Amino acid sequence: MKQLKTMPPSTFFALLDCNNFYASCERAFNPKLRGKPIVVLSNNDGCVIARSNEAKALDIPMGAPAFTFQPLFRKHGVHVFSSNFALYGDMSRRVMDTVSRFTPDMEIYSIDEAFLRLDRMHDHPLDLARKIRATVMQWTGIPVSIGIGPTKTLAKIANRVAKKQPEHGGSFSLVDYPGQERILAGIEIEDVWGIGRQYSKKLREFGIRDALQFSKLDKDWVKKRMTVNGMHTLLELQGIPCIPLEQTVATPKSIVCSRTFAKAVTDKDKLAELISGYAARTAERLRGQKCVAGQLQVFVLTDRFRLDRPQYSNAATVSLAVPSSHTSDLIRAARRVLEQIFKPGYEYRKAGVMVFGIEKEQGRRLNLFEPSPEERARSKAVMDTMDRVNAKWGAMTMRLAAEGTGQRWVMRQARLSPRFTTDWRELPKVL
Repeated sequence: MKQLKTMPPSTFFALLDCNNFYASCERAFNPKLRGKPIVVLSNNDGCVIARSNEAKALDIPMGAPAFTFQPLFRKHGVHVFSSNFALYGDMSRRVMDTVSRFTPDMEIYSIDEAFLRLDRMHDHPLDLARKIRATVMQWTGIPVSIGIGPTKTLAKIANRVAKKQPEHGGSFSLVDYPGQERILAGIEIEDVWGIGRQYSKKLREFGIRDALQFSKLDKDWVKKRMTVNGMHTLLELQGIPCIPLEQTVATPKSIVCSRTFAKAVTDKDKLAELISGYAARTAERLRGQKCVAGQLQVFVLTDRFRLDRPQYSNAATVSLAVPSSHTSDLIRAARRVLEQIFKPGYEYRKAGVMVFGIEKEQGRRLNLFEPSPEERARSKAVMDTMDRVNAKWGAMTMRLAAEGTGQRWVMRQARLSPRFTTDWRELPKVL
């Protein structure tokens, strides 16, 4: 193993991460929840997808089925919320808008994380991080942690320290930190950004258990076994920046629309309507990103927690003759796949549509089956009109008949908080 090389950093990356984001959004509009355990449930109030620190202290695991934890919720006074993505999305936008006032170099990494470049600013990076943290809290009510490092990978590790060690006040820098090796030795290899589960398993077979051991490996040894991406992670841990700030939105690799049903579905026609709706929502998201998809997958499954009922799950994929974001193209493909995988006699509790092979609509390579320019223009005009109507008058105001014309299926959201920031009728009241 080689000794860890320390290089004078020329860049200061920071990772800003909102603390327990979904729970913090609920708490921001209800101060009485401070210090109380909070959990947020998935669609149809199925499983726990977010927890406050107090809920984590009660050993409520992520992904826990809500119905099995009801006695514990009642015993400890856990506040349970249905997922309110309209609120979370808007709060995320407000946090990111606030942060963007401090530095123009920013990469929004997820709904609650952003990478920043702080070395081009006048303030000392750690002082600036503290200022950003205080301002986000004051303007949005969302607590954040900020880690700083000479690379994005080290900034990730610094953020972990900032979040888990309260003595640092929510901001921590690994730049010139004398105890950097001690910090790296405390990071399990599975927790290093860029090293997935499979590589972690292989590295443990070689006796590599933590970030410090990995950082001292030979570059060629890592490249041979983990490709150039693994080598980049190694160099980043050694303080050499290899992963730049991405300030343009990358094309997604896949888009999924799925739901767990409030009631089991046994009828094939009903299931086809639901699948058609998911295909339509997926098409809308593709058009919103000016992308098209070349493959579509449909999956269905029964309730895996009802062991007293017959169990079945299946999925199948179809390639589209021409990559498309047209709603009717995706619905037609989805229904064709459903015909292949549907089996009568089962109680289906979840289904979904996934598209991949995604590419930008403009500039993609054409094939022999492409429609004529006139036909493509007509198709685009129809979809543009549908999107404008739904944007102005509400989602699904205009939809294809294949999605069903009867009563709309709605998610079970028994514990939904108001959409405080996105609906005039649900604005917070100040008495």
